[in-house]
Amino acid sequence: MTYPEAFLDRDERFPALHELLDSYADAGYSFTDTPEEPGVALQAYVRQAVRTSGTLDPVIAEIDDLLQVGLFGEEIADDVDLLPRINPPAGYTVEQCLATARSHLDRIRNGGAYDKSPVPQTEWEWRKQFPELGMLLGARFSQEFPRFYTTHEEALDDHLSLNDEESLNKLVRELEYILSLISSDVDLGRVTEMLGLQVYPPEGVSLRQWLIDMQGTITDHLRRSAS
Repeated sequence: MTYPEAFLDRDERFPALHELLDSYADAGYSFTDTPEEPGVALQAYVRQAVRTSGTLDPVIAEIDDLLQVGLFGEEIADDVDLLPRINPPAGYTVEQCLATARSHLDRIRNGGAYDKSPVPQTEWEWRKQFPELGMLLGARFSQEFPRFYTTHEEALDDHLSLNDEESLNKLVRELEYILSLISSDVDLGRVTEMLGLQVYPPEGVSLRQWLIDMQGTITDHLRRSAS
């Protein structure tokens, strides 16, 4: 089985399934899918998964693998222990819930409809769609900011020095997209907090303008590095 790059750092039997169950965990640790309709967590997972060609194939194969052996099969006990614990609704087993999710995933893989909202609907989905921005905000502008930096510029300079050109180019694109995606400043504040922001922008600068300014600084840095 060939896995997308996102799964390669997981030395597990079920790395793609782990990713799927992370979405359920973020949305309340419960299976909410019905045979007729995928729930919020599965919809969020699908929207992100289809951004990479072939991502639905391994998760479906891993569900098949688990269901064939059985959730409580001795040979996969250690692997199952690594997976998030998601609660089935009353009257259902975890295996039945996974079978329902698998049915929806297979239907979507074969061209079936799903919610194609361009705006992420869960915190997990925001983090998956904007990983580089999450890294910047969560690593440089968390509540630990005052321990390591005296200014916002110093924190950004540190991030520039520690990340390669590819990561910074992705960060620029993510900043550009999130600023175009979210028109409400209130929503922008809510989403950046989800992504790890825990400090105020520089004094006298709005959050939106600060993000625009950072995008410009990163772009200038990349231009200078390329010259």
